[in-house]
Amino acid sequence: MATMTHRTTFALDETTVTRIRALADQWGVSQAEVIRRVVAQADAPPKPDPVAMLDALFAAGGGVTGEAAQDYLAEARHARREWRTT
Repeated sequence: MATMTHRTTFALDETTVTRIRALADQWGVSQAEVIRRVVAQADAPPKPDPVAMLDALFAAGGGVTGEAAQDYLAEARHARREWRTT
């Protein structure tokens, strides 16, 4: 673990303190570690929305058509039946 070089005092409401303590117990870490993790998460780049990514893909003309998907599924079913009977 890194050496901690800064000590800070915060004035927090009781609800926040209770939540920090609960997270510390749940995660099995110190309250300071809870604060470090939450700050790191808040500062991290946002995770991409998978639905928005799919929408953008289809809007750009990428992906497969419904017909192509159905053809692929039919081919996969046929191959699966062949595999089971061999």
